[in-house]
Amino acid sequence: MDNVPEQDNITILGLESSCDDTAAAVLRQTGDGPAEILASIVKGQNDLHAAFGGVVPEIAARAHAEKLDICVEDALKESGIALSDIDAIAVTAGPGLIGGVMSGVMCAKGLAAGLGVPLIGVNHLAGHALTTRLTDQVAYPYLMLLVSGGHCQFLIVRGSDDFTRLGGTIDDAPGEAFDKTARLLGLPQPGGPSVEKAAKSGDPKRFTFPRPLMDRPGCDLSFSGLKTALLRARDALVSEQGGLSEQDRNDLCASFQAAVVDVLGKKTARAIVSYLEEAPAVPLLAVAGGVAANSAIRANLESVCASNGLAFTAPPLSLCTDNAAMIAYAGIERYKAGQRDDMRLAARPRWPLDKTAPALLGSGKKGAKA
Repeated sequence: MDNVPEQDNITILGLESSCDDTAAAVLRQTGDGPAEILASIVKGQNDLHAAFGGVVPEIAARAHAEKLDICVEDALKESGIALSDIDAIAVTAGPGLIGGVMSGVMCAKGLAAGLGVPLIGVNHLAGHALTTRLTDQVAYPYLMLLVSGGHCQFLIVRGSDDFTRLGGTIDDAPGEAFDKTARLLGLPQPGGPSVEKAAKSGDPKRFTFPRPLMDRPGCDLSFSGLKTALLRARDALVSEQGGLSEQDRNDLCASFQAAVVDVLGKKTARAIVSYLEEAPAVPLLAVAGGVAANSAIRANLESVCASNGLAFTAPPLSLCTDNAAMIAYAGIERYKAGQRDDMRLAARPRWPLDKTAPALLGSGKKGAKA
């Protein structure tokens, strides 16, 4: 941590390119007041990956390299802020698809060097975990359910760089399971919105899908077996009927979603027990990440919180999915703490928030995955 002078007004440019959304945002914070999002630009890549049933890393990396400068230009134009007014550049430095993360880091280095301003590398997961501080100014410590396409973790958040993981997925993240379900049923990507839409017209009780790891203590989760059960149910229907009707798809989606909702709700209740041992002044559960946009999951989590005496908060839908506003805000917290990076900042495909917890998904030459 560097010894830096206090600054009343901070204007920061954030960049995000960890998966398939290229984003730039401009935030300003005055004193200890709430940070204001002056601009938030997100350019998706759904059309580029649609034919492949998922994100192709090489295609994503090229698209980021082509769009990052455009996003920056659009964000500055929308905010009315000139580059010369930017106090620092914050950028996702990991975890994520390495080609995309590298594109963002290199762009950020160029901007920081050209402007002569600090460079701040941000953990993408910390961006999600701190979003509730941006939107609702909640106090530490709070309980966070980070639930996205590639991650699912219960975290006690005590500070901008102080996270304790209570549990997480040992295989697929819920977002991955939603995407795979959509592919199995011939629904468009991204799978989360497609499955949720179909589920609204389906019968959640028609198929009895497993609730993995519910018989084990703790807060770890598993969604791989749930996906396999859906595959078998689909194949059985195809074998019996020669195909799937629209109602079959809707019922499969509804039954699948009901299982995810149930697992997340019950594991959240367990995480709350551990969190309350912190004796927080204002007990609160925050949920963030793309899957937090699912209305059924949100409603169930709100019910679990109400039953356990916790407040509940979730960001607006535009801040649930990947965006640069959350990266800029995490950058503000690091900036105010005197944390800086230099031109040695490296892109990291893996970067766990809780550095003391054992890896959930294994480890290798590049370190723990999560």
